[in-house]
Amino acid sequence: MEIRHLIYFKTVAQHLHFRNAADALFISQPPLSRQIKELEEELGARLFTRNNKRVALTDAGKYFLAQVHTILASLEESKHTVKQIHEAESGDLKIGYISSLYQPHMAGVLKAMRINFPHVKTSLYERPTVKQIEALEQGKLDVGILRAPVHSDKLKVHSLFFDPFMVVMPSGNGRFKNYEELAAQIKNKPFIFFNKEYAPHYHSCLLEICNRLGFSPTIVHEANNVHSILQLVEAGLGISILPLSVKNENASLSFIPLDKIPVKTEVVLAYRPGPGNTALNWFVKNYPK
Repeated sequence: MEIRHLIYFKTVAQHLHFRNAADALFISQPPLSRQIKELEEELGARLFTRNNKRVALTDAGKYFLAQVHTILASLEESKHTVKQIHEAESGDLKIGYISSLYQPHMAGVLKAMRINFPHVKTSLYERPTVKQIEALEQGKLDVGILRAPVHSDKLKVHSLFFDPFMVVMPSGNGRFKNYEELAAQIKNKPFIFFNKEYAPHYHSCLLEICNRLGFSPTIVHEANNVHSILQLVEAGLGISILPLSVKNENASLSFIPLDKIPVKTEVVLAYRPGPGNTALNWFVKNYPK
C-alpha cells in the first residue's frame, strides 16, 4: 500500500464518481479503477459498491475513509514540522542583545553553536530592552539577552545572573576607604548616564544608587551604548555608574565596585517559545548563566 492508494481512495470517496475523481487526479479512469481494486485486494475488503448509475461506500469503506483522513492529516503535520526543524537547523537565528552584555559569553556560545548547527546563520542585533521585547513579541527576534523586568505574557524568561554596579572614573581616582569618601569625591562630578527613554529601569537603578550615596547626580551627557559611555569617561567628560560585568582591562579607567549597595540589575534571556525550533532551544539551554 502506498500513499497514492490512499489519495486515490479519498478522492473517489469524495466524488462518488470514478470519472470525476479521475479528472480531479489528472489521470484516466482505467488506472484509477485498477488502483482501487489493488487496494481492496490488499485490504481483503470491498470499499465501494458500484453499478452503472451509482457509487457508494461500504461500511468498511466508511471506516477506512475516516482512518485515511487521520493518516493524511498526520502526514501533512509531520511535513510541516520537518520543514520547521529544517529551517531551524539551517535558517537564520536572530539574536538581540544589550550593549552592556558581557561579550565573551556570547562569543563562546556562538562558537559552540557553529559546531552543532553548521548551517545556521546567526544575526546579532544590539537593541535596548524595550525594543527587544517588542521585536520578540512580533517575531522579528528569536531570542534576546536583556535586563529585567520583562513584562510580556507572550515571552518565556530565564534568569541568567544578577549584576551589581560600579563607578567608572578616569584612571588615578579609584582609591577610597569607604563609600562616604567615594560619595564626597564624585557627587559634584558631571555624570554620563544611559538615556531615560532608552533604558528607563536601568536609569532609575542608577539614580537610586546615587541617592543611597547621599546625593543627586548632575547628568551632563546621555548615551545609548555602554561603549560610548566608557569612551566619554576615558576622554575626561565625566564619570558613570555601570554594571560590574562590563569591567575591562582599560588602563585609562578606574572601576570601583559598589557590591555592598543592594541595588542590582538582573540579566535575563527571553524568547517566544514554539515547536520544532531546535537551534533556538539549544541556544536557550546552553547560554552561560
